[in-house]
Amino acid sequence: MASSKVIEVTKDNFESEVLQSDKPVLLDFSATWCGPCKMLAPIIENVASKHDGVKVAKLDIDQVPDVANKYRVQSVPTVLVFKGGKEVARQVGLVPEAKLVDLFRSHL
Repeated sequence: MASSKVIEVTKDNFESEVLQSDKPVLLDFSATWCGPCKMLAPIIENVASKHDGVKVAKLDIDQVPDVANKYRVQSVPTVLVFKGGKEVARQVGLVPEAKLVDLFRSHL
């Protein structure tokens, strides 16, 4: 299987990978214990492999709780779109790929 194009976001690289990105960032907040997150993971992988205009990343809320709290992520999965260091869109829950693409398409 090809290597993932989804970037693992940590406390140490959040600012450089997300806030300072020159592309819009689709950031998936998830957790290893979350069933819907596991179902969303292959959808996130598909988005990452098909769309070069957006950076796709994921963040484990149990590993990086400070960032999840800062952006008021109260349930997972939650997907945020960042552009220019600011949150510009949010989607909570398991959604089809087309819905995620629509979420960032207007910010490309």
